[in-house]
Amino acid sequence: MSDILVHTEAGVCTISFNRLSRKNSITSDMYAAMAEAMQAANTDAAIRVVVIQGDETIFSAGNDIGDFLEKPPSGEDAPVFRFLRNIAACPKPIIAAVNGPAVGIGTTLLFHCDLVYAGDNAAFSMPFVNLGLCPEAASSLLVPQMFGYHRAAEALLLGEAFFAEAALEVGLVNKILPPTETNAFAQAQARKLAAKPLSAVMATKRLMKGGQADAVAQRMAEEGQSFGRMLREPAAREAFTAFMEKRKPDFSKL
Repeated sequence: MSDILVHTEAGVCTISFNRLSRKNSITSDMYAAMAEAMQAANTDAAIRVVVIQGDETIFSAGNDIGDFLEKPPSGEDAPVFRFLRNIAACPKPIIAAVNGPAVGIGTTLLFHCDLVYAGDNAAFSMPFVNLGLCPEAASSLLVPQMFGYHRAAEALLLGEAFFAEAALEVGLVNKILPPTETNAFAQAQARKLAAKPLSAVMATKRLMKGGQADAVAQRMAEEGQSFGRMLREPAAREAFTAFMEKRKPDFSKL
């Protein structure tokens, strides 16, 4: 069975993480599947809403480190960058249902969603600095806009987890639910949106975004360049080696 499930019904395209044995960590092939699903959603007139969801116990542990080291993103056409461009440019509403840990891109992709519903077990984190890296998905732009600078600095510089109530307070999450109800609630909201006039929904989303598409694309490109460079530097090598060796990294000389 595929690690990414894509199902479209009644105008709702649902993209589901389906790699529970590896905590829904994302491989290059999974990014490719998600990029294709988002591209289809962007262009297929029959798709009116996108839902991204995981399991009741976990949304996504972020990048699969082993796969990431074996097949690091190279160039703008890397699957991860194609996925990010497609989710950022999607003209239709995107809903996320998040339960359990949402690590790295598991959190940053949410800044490109229009509605986010979280289980009361949700835990969000953006530990890029802890891996010797910089933010991605235009999160260095979008997190300060939503959180305010100081809260963004806490989330992005310290990389520590924050939980559903804090996410609700800063506006990342619309509603907190029991984990057994989150996905179903997101689907119900998607059906409500799918029943509305698509032209009006898309125009409203475009206007709310306030013409920041170019700024998001530019920031993604800047982050991608820095991310690629830092991935080859000593701090990232030490962080990933420590992760694979199940020890604490030593950045004292870096």
